[in-house]
Amino acid sequence: MAHLLLIAHAPLASALKAVAQHTFPSCTAQLSVLDVAPEMSADEVESQARALLASAGADEVLVLTDVFGATPSNAAQRLLGEQVRMVSGVNVPMLWRTLCYSSEPLDALAQRAIEGGGRGIAPVTSPDKS
Repeated sequence: MAHLLLIAHAPLASALKAVAQHTFPSCTAQLSVLDVAPEMSADEVESQARALLASAGADEVLVLTDVFGATPSNAAQRLLGEQVRMVSGVNVPMLWRTLCYSSEPLDALAQRAIEGGGRGIAPVTSPDKS
């Protein structure tokens, strides 16, 4: 089972974990979060992320970040390797999808995250009032 690490601008990571705990309380044991404060450097974020991964002791990790190119994403890219994947643009449907399928192989889980995140985006129009 892959471990999930959520790295995002504070307080988004913690808020998303709270949403996950509300909806899937039994699935959040494999979820770690790192809220990135405005004053944190990418080096500091990377160091804290590595410490979280070490304490999780997981063989495979999927890292979810909020915005590609921002500090959380830049630090997360330094973690990438054979057993670590990253998907940027996290939203609630993406997180729920990864929690529900965390037993899948890492590459399949990353694909599920992308699909879940995309399916969670939909235009909403007002009902026809004719």
